[in-house]
Amino acid sequence: MDAKLMNNPNYVAAMEYIRTHDLNALENGKHFLDGDNLFVNIVDSQLKSKEDARFEVHDRYIDIQVPLDKAETFGVKPRMACTMPIGEMNVEKDVLKFEDPIEETVTAAPGEPIAFAPDTAHAPLIGEGPIHKAIFKVKVVR
Repeated sequence: MDAKLMNNPNYVAAMEYIRTHDLNALENGKHFLDGDNLFVNIVDSQLKSKEDARFEVHDRYIDIQVPLDKAETFGVKPRMACTMPIGEMNVEKDVLKFEDPIEETVTAAPGEPIAFAPDTAHAPLIGEGPIHKAIFKVKVVR
């Protein structure tokens, strides 16, 4: 595991929460676990084709995504390698999207957390059909 992540107490708390709680028992919506340092969104989303998925990056938060009812595929790419931004960073929502083509993917099994630090662009929701998932937002400690 990345030493920078392991040195972030918010990340450690998130992984402990994932390990010790039944995420399927949480209702859809935002659940604050430690104010804006750590919260989780439980959502139902529609998966899409790799061609329709878009890379995104965050400055203030690490994303830990956990598919709950089926596997989910993510496009991955170093942030510095992204060259096709869609607009500017939305500071309020802490997201910048890119139109870069997805060349590399990784798949997370149901219940398997996958973390994306600010230096990694990720394109979530690749697959078919609906998905129930948890998205942890872990504040970066600088």
